[in-house]
Amino acid sequence: MPSQKRMPHFKSVQKFKADYAPVTISQYVSERTGMHVVVADQKGPKVQGYFTLATEIFDDSGSPHTLEHLIFMGSKSYRYKGLLDKLASRAYSNTNAWTATDHTAYTLDTAGWEGFAQMLPVYLEHVILPTLTDEGCYTEVHHIDGEGNDAGVVYSEMQGVQNTGGEIMDIRARRLLYPENVGFRYETGGLMENLRVLTPERIRAFHKEMYQPKNLCLVLVGEVDQEDLLQILDDFEDTILDDIPSPGAPFKRPWVDSAQPPALKESVVETITFPEEDESTGEISIGMFGPDCNDAVETAALNTLLTYLAGSSVSVLENIMVEKEELASAVYHQWDARPNSVIWLQPSGVATDKLAHVEKRLFEILKDVAAKPLDMSYMMDCVKRERRRIKFQAESSSSFFAEAIINDFLFGKRDGSTLEELGTLKEYDTLEKWTDEQWRDFLKKWISDAPHISLLGTPSKEMAAKIKSSEETRLAARREELGPEGLEKLAEKLKAAIAKNDVEIPSSLLQKWPVPGVESIHFIDSTTARSGLAKKLGAPENEIQKIINKAQSDMPLFLQFEHVPTNFVHLTLLMGTSKVATDHRPLLPLFMDNFFNTPIMKDGKEIGFEDVVTRLEQDTISYSINGGGRVNDAEGLVIQFQVEPEKYTAAIEWIRTMMFDSIFDEARLKAGMAKILAEIPEAKRSGNSMMYAVDSMIHLDNDSSIKARGTLVKGVYIKRLKKLLSSEPEKVIASLEALRNSLFTFDNMRVLVTTNVEKLPNPVEAWKPLIAKLDTTKPLLPLVKLDQRLSVDGKNPGNYGAVIVPMPTIDSSFLLASAKGPNTYTDPTLPALMVAISFLDTVEGPMWTAVRGTGLAYGASFRRDPDGGFVQFSIYRSPDAYRAFIAAKNVLESYINGTAKFEQYALEGAVSQIVTGFADDQATMAAAGQFHFTDSVVRGVDDEYNTRMLKQVRAVSVEEIQKVMREVLLPIFTAGKANVVVTGAPIMEEGLTKGFMETGFKTRVQPLSSFTESYGLEGDEDQGDEEDDDDDEGSEEGSEDAESE
Repeated sequence: MPSQKRMPHFKSVQKFKADYAPVTISQYVSERTGMHVVVADQKGPKVQGYFTLATEIFDDSGSPHTLEHLIFMGSKSYRYKGLLDKLASRAYSNTNAWTATDHTAYTLDTAGWEGFAQMLPVYLEHVILPTLTDEGCYTEVHHIDGEGNDAGVVYSEMQGVQNTGGEIMDIRARRLLYPENVGFRYETGGLMENLRVLTPERIRAFHKEMYQPKNLCLVLVGEVDQEDLLQILDDFEDTILDDIPSPGAPFKRPWVDSAQPPALKESVVETITFPEEDESTGEISIGMFGPDCNDAVETAALNTLLTYLAGSSVSVLENIMVEKEELASAVYHQWDARPNSVIWLQPSGVATDKLAHVEKRLFEILKDVAAKPLDMSYMMDCVKRERRRIKFQAESSSSFFAEAIINDFLFGKRDGSTLEELGTLKEYDTLEKWTDEQWRDFLKKWISDAPHISLLGTPSKEMAAKIKSSEETRLAARREELGPEGLEKLAEKLKAAIAKNDVEIPSSLLQKWPVPGVESIHFIDSTTARSGLAKKLGAPENEIQKIINKAQSDMPLFLQFEHVPTNFVHLTLLMGTSKVATDHRPLLPLFMDNFFNTPIMKDGKEIGFEDVVTRLEQDTISYSINGGGRVNDAEGLVIQFQVEPEKYTAAIEWIRTMMFDSIFDEARLKAGMAKILAEIPEAKRSGNSMMYAVDSMIHLDNDSSIKARGTLVKGVYIKRLKKLLSSEPEKVIASLEALRNSLFTFDNMRVLVTTNVEKLPNPVEAWKPLIAKLDTTKPLLPLVKLDQRLSVDGKNPGNYGAVIVPMPTIDSSFLLASAKGPNTYTDPTLPALMVAISFLDTVEGPMWTAVRGTGLAYGASFRRDPDGGFVQFSIYRSPDAYRAFIAAKNVLESYINGTAKFEQYALEGAVSQIVTGFADDQATMAAAGQFHFTDSVVRGVDDEYNTRMLKQVRAVSVEEIQKVMREVLLPIFTAGKANVVVTGAPIMEEGLTKGFMETGFKTRVQPLSSFTESYGLEGDEDQGDEEDDDDDEGSEEGSEDAESE
């Protein structure tokens, strides 16, 4: 602890070690201002700060949300927009913020303590003493542009969500749960009609009221120099005392000293409509009040009970409603931590005509569960599983402690007693002793018998048309009222505000802060050892390799161990898809969904899937099968397990069992297909997702597993497969068997074990049963790179041109442009390309200023993809993707031709952000192990690759950056050299088409339905099966086809 003499103003409240994770928590409070500080000391390269204010408001003005944006526009001593982010880019940092209903958090995410310490006082001054100018409010919150449209960063953000089903239902739920004197009733993001009339004075008043040091908690997670931290904060307080409300003045603590909501008197079921072209599937949201979030036992009981009810395919709600009765694609659950917490149950992918039935059925099941003795054996499994999950998250997720500390700051006791409970998991000891009666009483009290609100979200095509029509009428009336003169004045007002906001930051000011050293970035050491075929990559000389060698095993399986000081074992089994037959590839989504949810044969007896899943859950923390993108092998598949060390052998046996002893069961396959089909309408409502889906259909050939697993293949293929399963089940099962046989071969397996190898019994021999019956004589199959799976248009970008895909479900547009790029990790242009992209993409950098800063899009960024051999540029949520595209091209050209200058501080920032990226990739122990595996096994680069790359990146010249901008990035914007996919609202179709045609792109307009692919599985879409539960797909495709005629 620092001496009291040196630190007179911050006193220690408490310091304690968590008994389930290697974390020490220290709590301080300023005796001068009341500022709160909590540090969770955790090993790793990242220091993460969450500067949290309890923000309570009793209207829908959106004032809390506006401050989340305005804080970054400058502060008392640093009156420059973007200064904070320009500093951050040099200090290995990223800033961000979010507004929740009950708090606003400003984040600082830094590689190493030194950069964090440099940023901290500057950031805090922005939070406590922001400029909040009229001009800043005008551009960031709301203004009317020269064409009479509503604009502004905050306004545009809320415009994108206000009329979605989720938001409409959320607002209605708040109104039903809370009276007018409770802040949880209101939309803190702001409703559009309120944002249009919100004044700077209201925003400033809210800031003065809520943004006081005594209402601020600094939550830090990582390796923190606490003596340095308290000195920085003490010095910072000296600079703000004259500008803040008197620390001794009375202060009403938000949420805690406010009125609490009354209990619900009775249940309410309401039908809520939301605008949507596809009326086939709706949404259900059920809410009820739950226990006090400060009660550790009750909240642990709630987490456990929700796992018991809806945590997996064997839990009662999922098992009956999803797996057996096929009423929903999933039953989601969550709870909001509050003094009167709110429990949410949300069945998704529900047929619109079954919404009322499904809501009623859910409560029938809950009441039935509460009326009979529970499965106490499974309940104990859930208690133990929850305890394991928390221990795992405490080690592997930086946000785990941050979320708990933020909740304690908002609602806990100020003496630290509720925070101290974070140090143990003794509440789970209590729950292990709970009786059946206690659990059922708890279930009845809070869920099955509790008064609740149920909202049946019903899609309405008519409402979509009505909203569009009324908005057009409102804007037309405004334009008429303003007239040309009024519009011109507004254009001038906006121009003047932008000019005032965008005053250039003097380079001399930025140079005041040197680029921090990298000495304080403590990367997690991961030591590599290899066994079997992995030794062909080289057997390292280290202590861990000696442990592996001691086994003296002749086991040939490709095994790479990454030794890190973790309490868990992380298993990754990577498999290629090169031997999968083309016509079996679209079976992959069903195969993967079914992999862990299917019966098995054991000792000649069939074991049902519920027993399989129950036993899997007993032995693991988590298990999954996914695409290989997470280890940089996009075309491959990975099976992953997280287990405790004593379950290492059991996990390997589970992998063997699910690979070779599982049974393809007709009923399970039917349930799997129903789930996949129920999720498709929701996936097709996302403009961003469909942009990437269309891009895959254009650029990849049918042998690509990415393409075969995509939504636009699943929609048609799985629907036809479901009919084939009904008529010829043996045909479908034979294809799945063939798929299994092509995946699970010795020459197709590469294994990564990330763990503390010194504590692992039989690290190598434990794998013998997996390959006991396999042919181990064949050499390892090479991994397939994405550039081997390209279509003709993928190999020759530019020939296809631009495609506009109208989507009635979105109000904005999304764009992805692709051109040829480097296709190896050792390409000599890579260092310059990395710096160029980092320079262009940085927050408050060239792209941000030209695209986001002018309101042309919410986001715009470049991406390099050496596996596919592409460079790409994407635009996210834009009112006009073509204008944003041209603005980005103009910026790029200005740096190529020299009219825009490369500032030294910005280039230093670009390099720092690359360093930050390396730290992000290795932020946790499991990630550090995976990073080494990806480099050596998948990318095929040596141990010194990243060190060498950083050295080369630092040596890149301006001329090299300009060259790579001209030769590699500019083709993305050039007709004949790039292909462009745009998804957009139908109203934008004409303008987008005209723009791209005028720029020389071969341009076409095509409906989403024209990109589907059935892989030769024929079917008559008009012949519904007996349940006709694929109407959703038919109607969606029908409406798209009608549009294109």
